[in-house]
Amino acid sequence: MKSIDIAQLAAREGVPLIDVRERDEYASGRVPGAVNIPLSELGDRLEELPGEAFDVICLLGGRSARAVQALESRGYDVTNVEGGTDAWIAQGHPVEK
Repeated sequence: MKSIDIAQLAAREGVPLIDVRERDEYASGRVPGAVNIPLSELGDRLEELPGEAFDVICLLGGRSARAVQALESRGYDVTNVEGGTDAWIAQGHPVEK
């Protein structure tokens, strides 16, 4: 499984970011530009995923890792964000609400 840390995520440009947290978690604050597709809905919303390579984030990195494993097995070019949204916020990056 490919993975990046928060510093690498902050430096990336033009790579779609999917947030697999539940809707209430997403609404409380997210990485700017992240698109919410909760892990619990992911299997039913595959058509909404980007056709190109993309990153996946959650709160800490566990759910996103599970999502990445599942998506890789379906042929997606996907990367896990280690540390998740909590690490993004802890490192002082901007948050969108």
